[in-house]
Amino acid sequence: MKSAYELAMERLNADDPETAKPLTDEQREQLADVSSRYQAKLAEREIFLKKQLEEAEQSGNPVEAEQIRRQMALEKERLQEEMEEKKDKIRNG
Repeated sequence: MKSAYELAMERLNADDPETAKPLTDEQREQLADVSSRYQAKLAEREIFLKKQLEEAEQSGNPVEAEQIRRQMALEKERLQEEMEEKKDKIRNG
């Protein structure tokens, strides 16, 4: 799995006008589809975990609430990295 730094560097290289290839309409559609799917996945996980977080806070369990907050952050990062990897595959072809 690539680090966020590696992904950012790849995106910077892809944005370089000398090395960048123009995207086809099909690639643009695929990129939009990937973004849409991962935004939906992220929203689904946030809704699920926020409900658990509220329950943990209402029950007065700060340890569990903190674990859920960490899980939310990790899952958000994981999903964003997955999305960027898929987008890079589409861009590079």
